[in-house]
Amino acid sequence: MPMYKVKPVSPADIKIDVPSCMYKSPNVHGHGMNCGEHALQNGEVDPSLKALEERQDEVLRRLYELKATVDGFAKTVTTPDADLDASTPSPGPAESVFKGTADLDSLLGKDLGALRDIVINANPARPPLSLLVLHALLCQRYQVLSSVHVHSSVSAVPPPLLSCLGPRHIDSYARQRFQLGFTLIWKDVSELQMKFSTQSMCPIEGEANVARFLFRLLGAEPQDPAAATQMDCWIDKAVFQLSEGGSKDRAAVLRSLNAALGRSPWLLGQEFSLADIVCACFVLRAGQTTSAPVNVQRWLKSCQNLGHFDCVYPFLQ
Repeated sequence: MPMYKVKPVSPADIKIDVPSCMYKSPNVHGHGMNCGEHALQNGEVDPSLKALEERQDEVLRRLYELKATVDGFAKTVTTPDADLDASTPSPGPAESVFKGTADLDSLLGKDLGALRDIVINANPARPPLSLLVLHALLCQRYQVLSSVHVHSSVSAVPPPLLSCLGPRHIDSYARQRFQLGFTLIWKDVSELQMKFSTQSMCPIEGEANVARFLFRLLGAEPQDPAAATQMDCWIDKAVFQLSEGGSKDRAAVLRSLNAALGRSPWLLGQEFSLADIVCACFVLRAGQTTSAPVNVQRWLKSCQNLGHFDCVYPFLQ
């Protein structure tokens, strides 16, 4: 029995809600927004912050364009072996026969703002006819900024060589608008040379090797290993027998061409390829058009009808 007894001052069945947090505040984060965005209590982005972000994006865009322009000027100044700027670019008139696509980033490296410029040193005594054809094809596929320069080792260059890549492009001052640069320098060199990265790349030598490099940019290489090997074989025949061989070598190549072209319209069958470009240019350069066999003459006429060889004929006069 208790010593003292006190009556209860409150009902025994009263319920008290215990708080789950010490302080409550409204949610200031909107749904579906990243942590970098500031939101009002109703979930909307602060207009002042949104305007600041738009201004920052515009400033960054203008800085990127300015950087590309400065890098373009720097590359123009550091273009190797160039002393005199003579002319510049333009697309060709004929429709391209190559429909493939090539990833320039995978072939030439990632575009970091500066124009990716292919620089070729060539002797004006031996114009690289096949490269002029490939240049015309590249102009149909990409936005190409072309330029012709003259090195101090060359005393005089015929006017057709100064305009071999076409007239100056109307937007040539804005290098960042182009996907690819094509710089041809007439220089007293024993072997044609090409550099893409002028600081970290050793030169590619020989018209045939440079032609192979440019052809890859068109994305038209044969996927069949046998066809690719056959294409290389025809290119080697054009270089080592048509161009550098004697009269017997040239006659042997013309017989081989005539036999192959009697079985198909092009050297690799039904598809026009780099083998046709290089071989046709070397046959034209060798002056074998009138004395060539019937199938070879028909094939040269077919090449001419494509329109891609129009830039070559002025140098055959």
